[in-house]
Amino acid sequence: MAQAAHQSSPHLFEVDQSASGRFWTLADADEALVRRLAPSVGGSDLLARLLASRDVDPAQAASYLAPTLRDYFPDPSSFADMDKAAGIILDAILARKRVTVFADYDVDGGTSSAILARYFRAWGQDLGLYVPDRLEEGYGPSPAAFRHLKDTGSDLVITVDCGGAAVDALNEAEAIGLPVVVIDHHLMSAVLPPSAALVNPNRLDDTSGCGHLAAAGVVFVFVAALNRLARERGLAPADGLPDIMPFLDLCALGTLCDMAPLHGVNRAFVRQGLTIMARDQNPGLRALADVAGIGKTETVYHATFMLGPRLNAGGRVGDPWIAAKLLATDDRREAVDLAERLHALNEERKEVESAILDLAMAQAEQALVRNPDRGILIASGEGWHPGVIGIVAGRLKERYHLPSIVIGWGEGLGPVAKGSGRSVKGVNIGDAIAMAAREGVILSGGGHAMAGGLSLEPDQVQAFDDWMVAHMAQFSAERTAALELAIDAVLAPGAASPSLVDQIAQIGPFGIGSPEPVFALKSVHVTGVRQVGVNHLRFIAEDAGGRIECIAWRAADTPMGDVLRNGARVHIAGKLKADEWNGRRRVQLDVADVAAD
Repeated sequence: MAQAAHQSSPHLFEVDQSASGRFWTLADADEALVRRLAPSVGGSDLLARLLASRDVDPAQAASYLAPTLRDYFPDPSSFADMDKAAGIILDAILARKRVTVFADYDVDGGTSSAILARYFRAWGQDLGLYVPDRLEEGYGPSPAAFRHLKDTGSDLVITVDCGGAAVDALNEAEAIGLPVVVIDHHLMSAVLPPSAALVNPNRLDDTSGCGHLAAAGVVFVFVAALNRLARERGLAPADGLPDIMPFLDLCALGTLCDMAPLHGVNRAFVRQGLTIMARDQNPGLRALADVAGIGKTETVYHATFMLGPRLNAGGRVGDPWIAAKLLATDDRREAVDLAERLHALNEERKEVESAILDLAMAQAEQALVRNPDRGILIASGEGWHPGVIGIVAGRLKERYHLPSIVIGWGEGLGPVAKGSGRSVKGVNIGDAIAMAAREGVILSGGGHAMAGGLSLEPDQVQAFDDWMVAHMAQFSAERTAALELAIDAVLAPGAASPSLVDQIAQIGPFGIGSPEPVFALKSVHVTGVRQVGVNHLRFIAEDAGGRIECIAWRAADTPMGDVLRNGARVHIAGKLKADEWNGRRRVQLDVADVAAD
């Protein structure tokens, strides 16, 4: 088994600046805590150190390693308005009212709506669906959308992954006599908009302690509340109350793709949901996995990086309804057709994204030449599609390790520019955007710590850039801290085995709030560097004791690529991944960073 090397120096190998401008620090685990945790992981020093560096309490280690719904599932009644909402919806089901779900156009919205559709189907009823168009309608419900639903016969609307802040739309719904049950998870103000019921663990008066849930998680708790209420009333459809456990694949997918933190019940949702996903019970997910080239869908990577982008593609550059329909259907033929359409849209999305990314990166480079100390990157252009600007902002953040905002307008996108931002740890970009809106620098905007959105006139872009650069100057220390790359352990290339990967997986699932371990290879020789795909690099890292295949994603045209190609010895940081090909299982290192020896 690989042994972790622990050093007292805060900088590993004296790497004060890597190829990507970061510094590496080695995790420092409390030795007493490591000893207390070791029995829970079969005496493994490495796993005990990984748990210790993640602040796992020894008393909670067993449930952390094997999270179950029995241990973590919240009392639905602890959510404000949950019992009220359950009563309204169960009454509507029994009265066979025409109910429509209004879903956001991302994966969390699609999975949430599909859970409800499947629940209604188990009661012998169809659930209507409405998904807003990103370009024409923007995010969330609008007064016009609610008027349309009322005019077309909806008796009741359930919003999922949206609605908590839709004051104008909910006021309109109240005025026209359209009851709305809101199920959301986004941050809210103290003033509640009118609704039949509003379930959101981030309501200021909510006491559930479940503000970390994605919408799909809130909806899963909601269908549990519906079953509990039906059981209390002695009610059930002919085949018995719906079995909600098979919905956990959708719950896990929404949780992962919405980057909800993986602690508490979210760990149980994902761990058990991935097990159900691997059973291929959902025809839509199976069809999407087929077009994505996945044999068996069972990992966080499959869900987040293979299925997620394809499901999001409809909302980004095409028909926003496709994903929700795919996840809800039980018709294999329909599933294949919808999955193929999403796959094609995802290929189109990648082309659009690539073109905008090239332009945005050129602007970013020019901005840094003019002002190397600027604390934020802002790129903008006419015709830049709002469906991909958030992804491009994320790419800029990953490349330069700075908060980044990308803005687009015009060419059929409307005269008002839309922007999307992504940030680094410690710099709250949502607050900054909201402040700019309050001061009249932009038309509107807000968000949360790591992401935000905004609207502005195109001629406001330069003033907004100037304002943001001035505002971000105060966060120099936070931006420096964000450059830290935490290394969990030093690893010899020959010690990277499939059994080690399996061992590490015991402390998963990994995601936001549960970081995947990062290992460092010290002073290795790089050979066989070759470009694969558009700009990825494959190579071998080896020392006297062994070798491991590595891949550096999107690194061909970066300083990291230059270091790898020069043939010198390097230090490499990355994550271990199991790789199966032609029945052979091996390990590769997904490279996070490199530094010259």
